Parts: sequence; structure tokens; C-alpha cells
Amino acid sequence: MTRHRRFSVLLVLTLAGSGGGCLAAPELPPGETITQCRVVDGDTLRCGDERIRLLAIDAPEKPGQCRAGRNCAPGDPEASTRNLRAAIATTMVIRRIGYDRFGRTLALVEARGRDLSCHQLESEAAIYNPRWDDGGFVRARCPAAAGRAQLAQ
Repeated sequence: MTRHRRFSVLLVLTLAGSGGGCLAAPELPPGETITQCRVVDGDTLRCGDERIRLLAIDAPEKPGQCRAGRNCAPGDPEASTRNLRAAIATTMVIRRIGYDRFGRTLALVEARGRDLSCHQLESEAAIYNPRWDDGGFVRARCPAAAGRAQLAQ
């Protein structure tokens, strides 16, 4: 069974066992140490061969990268990239959530004990997209920043 399928099964079982009532903060997936990461842009890392998309955020696109008809995040893509680059560390913790349609790992990544999705939101270097917050993890970890910096629907 693939890691993605194992996580999906675990998530379904967890939600099914919740009794249908109000859910408490979601239980985080297990963390693993990652090293040798570099910043691709304001919401994406590359660690070795793995491409990692930070969960639930959208950073400004580089010039020419916003497809026609897409509602892209506003702001300066270079400033967003620099902000993320300043926040990463040599050794970080990744909590894998799933995969996006491009095969990138969707994940929560922590550097120096700080969630990088929250860091980007709190720094106004990215916006929150609730449709991309699989499991509600980012909203639970930094609710004020997620509520303040949402993608216009």
C-alpha cells in the first residue's frame, strides 16, 4: 500500500470514528527529518528528488506563470521566495499529507519549530486557500493568519 493510500485510509477511519460531532484539532501525521532542501518559490521546496508543496498556501507566481483564467495570489514572487528561503533550516521536519496533481508531496514542514505555511501567511508572503487545506491542518495551526489571508473565491 502506498504512503498516500495509507494516509487516506487513516484519515477516513479517523473521521468515521469521530461520531459526526464537532471535530477537535486534527491529529498530525508522523514527522520525519528532511535535509538538503532548497526553495523553488514561495510555496515549494525541493529536498533531493522530492518536490514539496507547502499545504494550503498559494504564493505569488513568477512572471508568465499565472495561467489565463486562474485567480493567482497577489504580491511580489521574489519577496515571497526570499521570505521562505530565510525561514528554512538545514534540518527540518516534514509531515506528509498527500500529493497534488503534479506529483508534488503536499506537506506541513517545520523549521526551527515553526510551520512554514503559517510563516508565509503571517509574513503576508502567501495567501490561504481553504480548498487546499486537506485535513484543516493549516487553519488549526495558525487560524488568525489563515482567516486574514484568504484567496478571494
